[in-house]
Amino acid sequence: MIEVGQEYSISYSFTQTDVDNFAKLCGDTNPIHINPEYAKKSIFGRLIIHGYLGASIFSKVLGTIFPGEGTIYLSQTIKFYNPMFTDEIYTAKFEVLEVMREKHRAKIKTTVLNDKEEIIQIGEALIMNKEKI
Repeated sequence: MIEVGQEYSISYSFTQTDVDNFAKLCGDTNPIHINPEYAKKSIFGRLIIHGYLGASIFSKVLGTIFPGEGTIYLSQTIKFYNPMFTDEIYTAKFEVLEVMREKHRAKIKTTVLNDKEEIIQIGEALIMNKEKI
């Protein structure tokens, strides 16, 4: 059973192939993600990862690891503060903010940090799991 204050973290990264595949899958072919020449002229000076690709780690962790199998994702808020780049290591952190046992639900703070501990994304997930909450 998860408890208020419980935490989990995981490190991860994406390759440009991951980004290209995500662009094809979701249809977001904005050149800032897939065209190096275009991206060089942007405010970032290089290609950036789709924000939702970067946030996809939340679904992976909540549905398979913490709390894991049986978890239903009910909602997610996300604020994007800084871009993500391919082949860099990021850390996703999860903190249980609230547990509603009668409804088998929990609010989880979701944060992505870069290697300098700068916030990349931050938000809250609302999940349900009848076996683990």
